[in-house]
Amino acid sequence: MEQYSGSDHILQKRQRYFYPCTSHFYRTPPQIVKGEMQYLYDHDNRRYTDFFAGVSVVACGHCNPEIVRRTEEQLRTLQHTCTVYLTQPNVDLAQRMAEVLPGELKRTFFVNSGSEANEGALLLARLHTGKKGFIALEQGLHGRTYLTMSVTGLRMWRTDPQLEADRDVTFIPRPYERGMNAEEAAQRSLAALKKVLEEKSGDIAAMIAEPIQGNAGIIVPAAGYFAEVKALLERHGVLFIADEIQTGFGRTGEMFAIDHYGVQPDIVTMAKALGNGVPVAAFATTDEIAASFNRPSASTFGGNPVSAVTAMAVLDYIESHQLVQRSKQLGDVLQQGLRVLAARFPEAITEVRGAGLMIGVELFGEDTPRGAALVDDVLELMKDKGYIIGKNGVDRNVLAFQPPLVITEEDIVGMLAALEKTLSSLT
Repeated sequence: MEQYSGSDHILQKRQRYFYPCTSHFYRTPPQIVKGEMQYLYDHDNRRYTDFFAGVSVVACGHCNPEIVRRTEEQLRTLQHTCTVYLTQPNVDLAQRMAEVLPGELKRTFFVNSGSEANEGALLLARLHTGKKGFIALEQGLHGRTYLTMSVTGLRMWRTDPQLEADRDVTFIPRPYERGMNAEEAAQRSLAALKKVLEEKSGDIAAMIAEPIQGNAGIIVPAAGYFAEVKALLERHGVLFIADEIQTGFGRTGEMFAIDHYGVQPDIVTMAKALGNGVPVAAFATTDEIAASFNRPSASTFGGNPVSAVTAMAVLDYIESHQLVQRSKQLGDVLQQGLRVLAARFPEAITEVRGAGLMIGVELFGEDTPRGAALVDDVLELMKDKGYIIGKNGVDRNVLAFQPPLVITEEDIVGMLAALEKTLSSLT
């Protein structure tokens, strides 16, 4: 096999061997070859400060030596069995998860990806309730398996056109709308939920929602929203699934984003940061609900010794280095700095929103094509200045700041200075 170095050769191979659905950021993308905590390096050894963390994955930093050491030790000892055999790491991880999960959630089923976790949670809801239907928020993103794609409201990720004929999923407005304040948008969403429950609750197994919508633009609902959602669902015997794939493990300044709302979901799903780059995911629930999942099931790779030991190392690192508190503190610094820029560039920056180190900056919200074009320009110039930033939003006009939680205040200050110069040159 030919050994190439440089982004041009990588792009040629992608075009030759990848599916055409696979895209990439940047007009002139670098070839990333190394990561060290909050930094990435390209094949020319140029350093980039990462403010996206692989979409909230490497919360503890790239190639974190404390975590890598434990992963390597397990790789040399026992790499794989399956849950049909007894091993120590996955039961220890399940016990550890029970200590950090919201409320009385204590039973965990390990899988490999966020899509699998949400798929399993939706199946569990059907098994427990004996009902088939689901409620989901418009613009939510829950995965790329068939069932998770069915409850995904963000059109760009609803890949199969046949999904439009799916009558098992009912979408309601998300608690956000331009021109409405947070409370008005929440009440609109709650009114729609109440109507659906009154008309269809006998057919609805669960409602699934991201406590903070990620890919749809980093949308933070009003403070009381999920408490009212949970109360309505309980009244009608419908379960609540909190999708914490992107928001879990300290990202938002709490261990789980739903903790901001003081609500215990019936089922919670998690992935991304749990493995810090090693594929591991899970869905968790209470003893009562877990008892309904009693037909034979397994995940060949879910909870394998390497991923389980890595996840425990991640949880240890989050705790010992106080990353949850760090996320809140540095998130305040980052958000305050971005609001200063919003005042400096009021025409370009429509809104700054988020929690902890999960912050979105919407550009030209009233002219989203212009905003999306500016986002791409900002990403390109910030990359050239040595900063990696993400993008999301329904119209892809939102700059996404989701750095490793080991980022420093110095990194943030440097990025903000570079961003100010970038916006000055583009607006």
